[in-house]
Order: sequence, then C-alpha cells, then structure tokens
Amino acid sequence: MANTKYLLNSNAVAPLKLIALPGCEEMAQTINDYIVQFRREMAEKNPAKNNVYGYAADTFLLGAECPRFGSGESKGMLNESVRGVDLFLLVDVCNYSITYKEFGHENHMSPDDHYQNLKRIIAAVNGKAHRINVIMPFLYESRQHKRTNRESLDCALGLQELSAMGVTNIITFDAHDPRVANSIPLHGFDNFFPTYQFLKALLKTETDIVIDNDHLMVISPDEGAMSRAVYFSNVLGVDMGMFYKRRDYSRIVNGKNPIVAHEFLGDSVEGKDCIVIDDMISSGGSMLDVATQLKERGAKNVYVCCTFGLFTDGLSKFDEYYKSGMIKKVITTNLIYQTPELLSREWYSTAKMGKYMASIIDTLNHDVSIHKVRDNTLKINKLLKRHK
Repeated sequence: MANTKYLLNSNAVAPLKLIALPGCEEMAQTINDYIVQFRREMAEKNPAKNNVYGYAADTFLLGAECPRFGSGESKGMLNESVRGVDLFLLVDVCNYSITYKEFGHENHMSPDDHYQNLKRIIAAVNGKAHRINVIMPFLYESRQHKRTNRESLDCALGLQELSAMGVTNIITFDAHDPRVANSIPLHGFDNFFPTYQFLKALLKTETDIVIDNDHLMVISPDEGAMSRAVYFSNVLGVDMGMFYKRRDYSRIVNGKNPIVAHEFLGDSVEGKDCIVIDDMISSGGSMLDVATQLKERGAKNVYVCCTFGLFTDGLSKFDEYYKSGMIKKVITTNLIYQTPELLSREWYSTAKMGKYMASIIDTLNHDVSIHKVRDNTLKINKLLKRHK
C-alpha cells in the first residue's frame, strides 16, 4: 500500500464495514480479502491496533439484501447492526445479469434498479452509521451530465439525492465529466483513474512492446479524453495524437448527432504501436473507427484501454477487427460486470482493480489524505524500470 507509513500511526474514524449490493459480491470479496491482509500486516507493525475494536477483523463484509415482492417492488434489509460504523456501499449500476420476477416475468436489472437498491439500503441504515460512503465505479447517469436542450440533469440530480440522504463521500472511477462534482460542492467526491492498472495489464500480455518516442504513441479518440491521454503520454515520455469527431448537427439519430468522420491531429503514427485511451467502450463503433483510421495511417499495432467495457452491441465486431489485424488488444477494468464470453476472448485482457479499491477504502477509513493513493506516477515509473 502507498500510504503504509501514514496509516501506521493514524486511527480509523470508526469500525469499517463493507456492503455489496446485488451484482458486486465477487468484487467485494476481493476487496475484503485485501483489507483483511492490510490490517493484519498493520497490526504486526503496530500491536496497539489490535486493541482497537474491529480493526483487524476476520471479515469486513456486512450482510444486506433487497428482496422483491411479487409485484416487483422491493425493500432494503440489513442483517446486522450498523450503528457507529464507517459504512462503504459498493454498487455496479451496469450489471444487467441480475434478474428479478415481476408478476411472473423475469426482468434484468437496469441502472435505475441498481440505483433504487442503493437508496433502499441507505434508508435501511436510517442514519445510524457513523458515516456512509458510496463506491459507484460507473457513476450513475454520468453520460447525462450537462444540459444542451430541454432535458434533465440526471447525474447531478442523483448526486444531490444521495447527499441529501446522508452520504458523506462518493467514490467513482474515470467519471465521464468530473465537473459534475460541482453539483455537490460541500460533499466528498473522489474520482480515480486506472492508468497504472492499464499499463500493468498491457505489459503483462504484450511483453515485447517498446516504450519510447520512436515506437509508441498515445491516442485520444476525441477531445473529451484529452486529459487522460496527456497524462499517459507524459508519464510514458511519448508523443500524443488526437482525433476529433466531425458531427452532422442537422439531424439526430438515437438521441445524438451522428459522427460524419474522425479527423486526426498529431505526428505520423506510421510504424508505431498506438495506445488508444478513453473512459468507456459503449457500442464500440467510435473506437473501432479510430483503430481503422490509425491502421490506414500505417500504425503497427493498436491497443485499446478503456475503464469501462459495456459492449452494448455485442462482441462480433471486435472479433472481426481482431481477425483482420485492426486491433491487437482491448483492456478494460473489472469495475463493472464482465460477461463470460468477453473473458474468453483472445483479444481481451482485464485490468484488475480489487487491490486498488481496497487501498482507497482503507485510506479513507483512516481519514488520511488520499493523494498518495490517487497519484500513480511513482508506481508507473517503477513498472517501466522493471519492463526495461
């Protein structure tokens, strides 16, 4: 852990407890195992921590459920007391594999259903916890973060609703637009990036990749991903290029203006490996178009790194592009649900986030500055030295 020396002489604000909402059980178990390991190691270095109630527990998981009535309605239930604990709620609003019955029909849970379950558990806590923290890797309604017409501001509304219910901190990853935090200026909002985990997964699978300015280039697929690409290219010491989307603003298709073409700004990519970095793959159309454009410009290999792999239109297109050599590898995190079909693909690799999330939770529980956990530069530099 990055903050070991800071945590060693600091106290937890309250006993730590973690609740996994439906669909997050596997990730919660991974996080729990890491925190148990962290706490035992900490207690060995500072035996006084063993005297703190609940500090080095065998588990930090707390049972909760959201049973359904036959009509499809639900309620939140806690299986033990949460009075005085520092409570962390983990929710994956993108896990559509969870189902429930409504009037005998089977429904798949939508992001709205997961968000309602989160509110139900918060309501069941009933203000008894010392502090409530929500870990929502894919921020609910984050794609509806700004108003451009007569439309709702769903993400801001959701954040304000959670804050009004007593949530102290909201922890998310690679928010579509971090400025949405402005909707709750007096509450905690922490946005983390999996840059180190991307690079670690890439170097593990592509051991022969050369990281220097002559062989590698970082690509931003649009103007919205610029900040991610700028950081990645700076820490790797390579050039950056950017595509911008030229749209047809005279018509709307599926709620948005269709993309006419991707225009490229940057140096030549000929003969270079290209890492395309973004926050999400939705249908994948834009990302595959960018890969095609790079290959047409002479790129050697195209690697795609995205925090969230939604793959809303399936995997067949990615299979085709892999077979034709347009893409070499796609890396996304396990912060949201991954289908067995995705995990079986030869072109796919996972950037595992369990240990990083455990470190974030443990640090927040100690009320220590999160900066050391957020800053990945030192870890990336060490990784690059090992690779070279």
